[in-house]
Amino acid sequence: MVGPTRILEIRTSPHLLSGHRVETIMFNVVLALLPTTAWAIWCFGLKALLVLVTALASCLLTERAACAFSDRPSSLGDGSVAITGLLYGLTLPPGLPLWMVAVGGVIGVAMGKALFGGLGANPFNPALVARAFLQAAFPVAMTSWLPPFGPDRFGSLPASTLAPPFSRAVVDGWSGATPLAASKFGGELSALADLATGAVAGSLGETSGLLILLGGAWLVARHMMNWRIPVGIFTVVAGASALLHFVAPESHAPPGFMLFSGGLMLGAVFMATDMVGSPVTGAGCLLYGALIGALVVVIRAWGGMPEGVMYAILLANAVSPHIDRWIRPRVFGQVAAEGDG
Repeated sequence: MVGPTRILEIRTSPHLLSGHRVETIMFNVVLALLPTTAWAIWCFGLKALLVLVTALASCLLTERAACAFSDRPSSLGDGSVAITGLLYGLTLPPGLPLWMVAVGGVIGVAMGKALFGGLGANPFNPALVARAFLQAAFPVAMTSWLPPFGPDRFGSLPASTLAPPFSRAVVDGWSGATPLAASKFGGELSALADLATGAVAGSLGETSGLLILLGGAWLVARHMMNWRIPVGIFTVVAGASALLHFVAPESHAPPGFMLFSGGLMLGAVFMATDMVGSPVTGAGCLLYGALIGALVVVIRAWGGMPEGVMYAILLANAVSPHIDRWIRPRVFGQVAAEGDG
């Protein structure tokens, strides 16, 4: 009697499966961002909602057009470009003209993602590529801020929001500087409670560091974020700023201010941890995070601009492949080449 046929499958390692599809990861990232997004809309009102919708729509449409142009199946279903659009919108000032928002979304997806081959091939975070372009092309608009919790924030829009393309909008009601700018150029420090809850002028994603940390904790608990990256960033920023503040308290802000001001929380939790642009090893992620933290402190302390998170992450994205190569673990049984040490 012949028994059932047995098939021996031989496969290369690794043999463990995480069980997380791209769509599942992206869906959870969206969930983690929803509290921050909702709070940003509550803080800044209708103008914030329009900026976020425009950012998301421009990224989605550009992704669809890029797939059609390159004869690739539409990748809108995996959710990656939705994350790009949402994060990109959160990096913008609430009163930015919508045509600028749309231009940045096209640049970020087309040049920061599609040009390199799409998801998994882009070396830089597309949302930050979009913001970097806007920072260089429209520096005045990108550094003009509105205060949160305006009394008519859901009933009116600033003149700049619906300004025609390439026109000089008449902007009313602009606030002064962001907390980082006020600290760097005026020596003024905002209250830590205001920074943690977002009761300050700034980009949409600077609204609540506490909600951002809550979203990051959700992703870590779901094993969808490498906790070593934000830990490396926060540790270096806190340690370096504490040392600088101890040496020259009149010139350097304390650690709490440095951690909760600007875009550090959003960048550390949701942008630096992008799986495409970050290292793959545990030690590499710690080194990567430490590099970002060091660059943030250097730019904030001695650079000409008050904020440095965007540039720090983009520079670290460029170094990430080299970090993987430098500290790549040796394959079991591999003999070191002569002179390798």
